[in-house]
Amino acid sequence: MNIEGKLVKFRAIELDDLDLLIKWSNSPELWHHLVGWHFPYSKISTESYVKNIDHGNMKNQIFAVEAYDIGLIGTYTLSDIDWKNRNAISGGMLGEVGNRGKNYAYDAGMTIMRYAFKELGLNRLGATILEYNARSIGLSTKKLGWQIEGKRVESIYRNGKFHDEVLIGMTHKQYDEFMKDNNYWDS
Repeated sequence: MNIEGKLVKFRAIELDDLDLLIKWSNSPELWHHLVGWHFPYSKISTESYVKNIDHGNMKNQIFAVEAYDIGLIGTYTLSDIDWKNRNAISGGMLGEVGNRGKNYAYDAGMTIMRYAFKELGLNRLGATILEYNARSIGLSTKKLGWQIEGKRVESIYRNGKFHDEVLIGMTHKQYDEFMKDNNYWDS
């Protein structure tokens, strides 16, 4: 089963994806913009990671993001899914700089929101973005309708300095309101 967008689809991560996943997991440029711990990954550790993904895990869903025209371009996750309170943490990344600015990230964001709210019945999505990642903050808040909810002060250490995390979120109700003014799926 695939989760279909207009430009991308979400599918399970496969062993055939290893070469790109290794490349991206060892990219200093990419990890400079992402929240989380990063260190060198070997082919063996990445292969082990892929083999151990539990695609039936109801708390964490990990997707390969594939553009219809060029193939694998990134990953997306819904993590810490809380089925009682119907919320989750959302996060995505595009691996290649050359694939940015082509609306793939926008389509992936629209697709994950539709899936989370309309297919899974979640009520809230949250995410964190490094304060200096203006591109992701702009995409999330200006194009995808997410709200800035606050920040974690000096919570991420990068390049000898502490940085804030910007906390963003969207509820199912906010999504429905946003979609009233956005005919993305109808066009």
